[in-house]
Amino acid sequence: MKSKYSHIFEPLTVQRMTMKNRIVMMPMGTNYGEQNGEMSFLHINYYEQRAKGGTGLIIVENASVDSPQGSNGTTQIRIDKDNYIPRLFMLCETVHKHGACIALQINHAGASAMSSRIGMQPVSASNIPSKAGGEIPRPLEKEEIEYIAKKYGEAAKRVQTAGFDAVEIHAGHSYLISQFLSPLTNDRTDEFGGSMENRTRFCRMIIDEVRKQVGPAFPIILRLSADEFMEGGNTLDDTLKYLEYLNEGVDIFDVSCGLNGSIQFQIDANYLPDGWRSYMAKAVKEKFGKPCIAMGNMRDPAVVEDILARGDADLIGMGRGLIAEPEWVNKVQYGHEDDLRKCISCNIGCAGHRIGINRPIRCTVNPAVNKGADYIKKHINKPCNVVVIGGGTAGLEAACTAAEVGCTTFLLEKKPYLGGLAAEISKIPDKKRLSDFPNYLIHRAGKLKNLYTFTGTEANVDLVKNFKPDIIVNATGSNPLLPPIKGVDQYVDKEGGKVCSILGMIARVNDYPEDLKGKKVVVIGGGAVGLDVVEFFAPRGADTSIVEMMPAIGNGLDPVTKADTTTLMKKHDVHQYVNTRLLEVKADSFLVETPDGKQTDLDFDYGFVCLGMRAHNPLLDALNKEYASSNVEILNIGDSMRARRIIEGTEEGRNILNTLDKLGYL
Repeated sequence: MKSKYSHIFEPLTVQRMTMKNRIVMMPMGTNYGEQNGEMSFLHINYYEQRAKGGTGLIIVENASVDSPQGSNGTTQIRIDKDNYIPRLFMLCETVHKHGACIALQINHAGASAMSSRIGMQPVSASNIPSKAGGEIPRPLEKEEIEYIAKKYGEAAKRVQTAGFDAVEIHAGHSYLISQFLSPLTNDRTDEFGGSMENRTRFCRMIIDEVRKQVGPAFPIILRLSADEFMEGGNTLDDTLKYLEYLNEGVDIFDVSCGLNGSIQFQIDANYLPDGWRSYMAKAVKEKFGKPCIAMGNMRDPAVVEDILARGDADLIGMGRGLIAEPEWVNKVQYGHEDDLRKCISCNIGCAGHRIGINRPIRCTVNPAVNKGADYIKKHINKPCNVVVIGGGTAGLEAACTAAEVGCTTFLLEKKPYLGGLAAEISKIPDKKRLSDFPNYLIHRAGKLKNLYTFTGTEANVDLVKNFKPDIIVNATGSNPLLPPIKGVDQYVDKEGGKVCSILGMIARVNDYPEDLKGKKVVVIGGGAVGLDVVEFFAPRGADTSIVEMMPAIGNGLDPVTKADTTTLMKKHDVHQYVNTRLLEVKADSFLVETPDGKQTDLDFDYGFVCLGMRAHNPLLDALNKEYASSNVEILNIGDSMRARRIIEGTEEGRNILNTLDKLGYL
């Protein structure tokens, strides 16, 4: 079938590597590696899913050229010894059989390493940490710099030997080469510091060593932070100048951006539009005339096609988008783009897991990052009726999964529409990308002939009994947590009042003025929900305050969201009250107790009580009682079990497969 996206599916040859299309999987750490730094079979499954999905070029996550000194993460793969070649060869062999090309990114973490993990002081260009509050590194001596450059060359030779089609040198994102390139982290006074030519010298040495080892025809990709988006850091204009010293020997420029201190641009925040970074790739391409990779929340195939058609870039990088949807390329090529499971850029299961809490990556919208859609090959061996109560994301995932393996499934939703809390939150302008997930689930449900959906239908025991269930899934979600504090019942979410919960705010979201200068906004609750409100009002000019009972605002947020909200609050002078307790809600003020024990009124024009959500399961006890002596299995999933995030509900929805298996239906 000929795709309407002709530019996406045009092959591209660079040196001896021919990519069948223009989609490149970006290198992203996974925490799937073995403890010894070897590529795991879990890794191979993960990359094979994306190769089967049609991806043209896969760039494998960064491999250490010199461990432990250059290692980042706890289970990072390595390429500093020959014994890592055999497993990497298996990876290449597996990916190649699906027609994809594959490259490996080689890297040295420098000051982004942690002494607790590597057992020594991190090294860098200077003694400047790679991020605020980071460890102080040791400046490298000239002999060490030369040694590391040779390690890059040796690593590249192993990449070639293992069967990869290309090698990528990571020169961005606050890793060692970036630490030399950036004036923020390089204050050396020798030949490796000061002038632009000097700051590029280390990278130039590495490119030369790599080229010497791999020969003239093996593609070298250089990844760079084209704009560091930090005061005093390299701008795009600076990068265009320093690349004059690095251009020779590079075949493809991988044009990224951001540093540790601007990670919300390096790993795109959810409000940034599709393809927002493409102007950077365009600038590099226009100056140097070499193939460039553009990236930046690439989700929409029409946007991808347009960037390629305009000539802004030659290749399109997709990272989290291919974690969420391994079949992105195939679905677009064969006319199934309506079935795309688009990444919502929440950064929870990917960046949040790996960078934030050192777990292997997962995905909010894709509960089977490694396994793909293999579960659909299973089918029930006897009739099974499943009743799902609640049409939010958890309930929809459970209903779709059950129906896809053959269960006769009934989905009951009290509201006249599906989507649950995710659909509500997505009405906040900066959260609109979130709607892609419930919309995907609703579309998926609509294709299943054995899934019967009843909206505007409040479940009760008698109604559920009519469907003769074998399995009941309770997924009734959560409601705003409104504690028994004086004034809460009297003032929150009252018509004509000034105080709202998060749902009350969303109900009025289109009524708030664009210009709120001179207006006071006070938000009680410094978690994700409260910060959503701050992000809406502070940029509109409101004098905004946020109050949190705990010692820190944004506790538990993923690193991308935390960096972004911290930057936003600083930019808009948001008043932050921590260790501060709400005592009373009034018509136009909150009475709070500050850390020194003093009580004070915080006046507002708009006040919000955003203390999180709590489970809402009004029918669960009655169902348990009704079916106590039967063989009917009752599951309570998602927020109706405990208010959490979408990722947990999605996983629990998919886990209905475990129940079907346990009960002998599969």
